[in-house]
Amino acid sequence: MEFLLSDSSSSSSSDTDDDLMPRLVPFMLRSHPKNENYIENTVSLYSDVEFREHFRVSRKLVERLAEKLQNSDYYPSMDTGHKRIPAWNCMLIFLWFAGHEAAGFRDVGDRFDVTISKLHNIIQTVSLCLSNMASSVITWPSLEEKQQVIADFTNLGFPNVIGCIDGTHIQIDKPATDHESYINRKKFYSIQMQAVCDSNRKLTDIFIGYPGSVHDARVFRNSPLHHTLQEKCGTEIILADSAYPCLRHMLTPYRDNGDLTPVERNFNKKLSECRITIEHTFGMLKQRFRQLYHLKLRKTDDICHFIRACCVLHNMALFDGFEIDPEDTAILDFNEDQPDDNEPADATGQHFRNYIAALIYYNN
Repeated sequence: MEFLLSDSSSSSSSDTDDDLMPRLVPFMLRSHPKNENYIENTVSLYSDVEFREHFRVSRKLVERLAEKLQNSDYYPSMDTGHKRIPAWNCMLIFLWFAGHEAAGFRDVGDRFDVTISKLHNIIQTVSLCLSNMASSVITWPSLEEKQQVIADFTNLGFPNVIGCIDGTHIQIDKPATDHESYINRKKFYSIQMQAVCDSNRKLTDIFIGYPGSVHDARVFRNSPLHHTLQEKCGTEIILADSAYPCLRHMLTPYRDNGDLTPVERNFNKKLSECRITIEHTFGMLKQRFRQLYHLKLRKTDDICHFIRACCVLHNMALFDGFEIDPEDTAILDFNEDQPDDNEPADATGQHFRNYIAALIYYNN
């Protein structure tokens, strides 16, 4: 099209408007082709492996989710006077959008033969439905689960650990308002997600919504977890990087100024070997739902619900036994991993870290 148009505007061209139209019509007709009955004619023929490759979860899980959507209070909102799209189709459309980084609204709309406005409605509705499941799917480990997680991390050389915490940045387009606060230190617009995972990469706590410019430590201080950490951990601990404060129930590495003792170096090494679990979790989440590499939604509320929905799906896929292979997990995220010098030192946390560091070193 660009070649034809530039050619037609040339002063040396001998084409008249009448001569040019027959050549333009075929391009005009197929400029935005739609796939009629794509789900019925193509998706229905996918093998289970092909289905998971395209939609990032199993067919059985989609069936269960479609039933939940259909029976939810959100589904009636999709009735806009036209024939309502089946819940199964809505889930597939949402998953295709979520699972493909390059999926634009027009591309997805054309593939599934829905208008862009209807596509927005589907993404928003499914996001809300899945996001509403978070309280029952993303849960702090039970007593029995804690014992297994502790055993897993103990095998890595660190005792009494029930999770690892970190933050990740979800790149977004320039917000309409207050856009400067969303620019992170890598100079792109982002919304932050703080998460805790267990030894099996299951998400056990998430907190989403702070702009990209905010330091990890401040996000943590303003999260519900900060106020409930002692109650949730009891005698156990979670592990964090040096961007976080060192607390009695959240241990961080010793700051390395070149004079660490063997005990401190060993502690940092063991902590890092355990804490890589949260990096792998973020990698799996973004590899499965690649829209999270650069999310194309605009409204902050929609973005937060979409991210939370992907976290719910991540856990459900793990329950379903479908993991992304570790070799396919791209850890393309960046770690803030910079201490907040304005964060006051916590003497109790530092004393407990010294105790654990000695315990690990002398029990090896």
